[in-house]
Amino acid sequence: MILLSSFYLAPVEYYAALFHAENVIIEIQDNYRKQSYRNRCIIGGANGPLSLSIPVEKPEKGKSRMKDIRIAEHGDWRHLHWNAIISAYNSTPFFQYFEEDFRPFYENKFRFLHDFNEELRQLICSFIGIETPYSYTLEYVKEPPPNIIDLRETIDPKKTSSCEIPQYYQVFAEKLGFTPNLSIIDLLFNLGNEARLYLINIHTTKP
Repeated sequence: MILLSSFYLAPVEYYAALFHAENVIIEIQDNYRKQSYRNRCIIGGANGPLSLSIPVEKPEKGKSRMKDIRIAEHGDWRHLHWNAIISAYNSTPFFQYFEEDFRPFYENKFRFLHDFNEELRQLICSFIGIETPYSYTLEYVKEPPPNIIDLRETIDPKKTSSCEIPQYYQVFAEKLGFTPNLSIIDLLFNLGNEARLYLINIHTTKP
C-alpha cells in the first residue's frame, strides 16, 4: 500500500507507483504546498521541458488543506495550458486520439483543485488500464504505519526520480535528447496503449 498526494497531470514515476501498488491512499488533508506537483505539471515542449501552473486562490489562515484549495479564475490559464499542450503534442502519434477527452478539462470550470486533479487522474488511469483500488484520507496521516510506503513528498519537481525511467519515443528527442519523468500525458500521447507496457517495466519499490 502506498500514500500519494493529489497532483496535476503527475509525472511518469507517480503513475508507475500507482500502477504497481496493491492499494493507494491519496492524501487530501495535507497543507497545500507551493512549487509542487499539486498545481503544476511539466510537459515536453519544442524547446525543452515546460512547466504549467494552475493559479490558486490564496487560502485563508488555517484553511490551507489541499481539499479546500480553490482554483483562481484569472490569467486565462485554461486557454494557455491547452494551447501549450496542443503545441507540444499535436504531432505525437496519439494526441488526436485522446484530444477530445482532455479538451473539456480546459473548457469547463472546476472550483476545487483536488477535484480537477482527481478527475484527470481517473481519466488517465482508464486509458492506461490502471485499476488499483484507491481511497482518500479523512484526516492527515502524520506517521504512516509500517505497511504503508509514504510517497507524498518523494515525488517532487525539485527532486530526482526515485526510480529509473527508461527511454521511450518522444517527438523532440532527436533535437533535444530524451527527457525523463515528464507528465504522464507525454507518455500517453507518444505511446498510446503501449504506455501500460512501459509502466510494467519501470522498477518501483513495491508495498
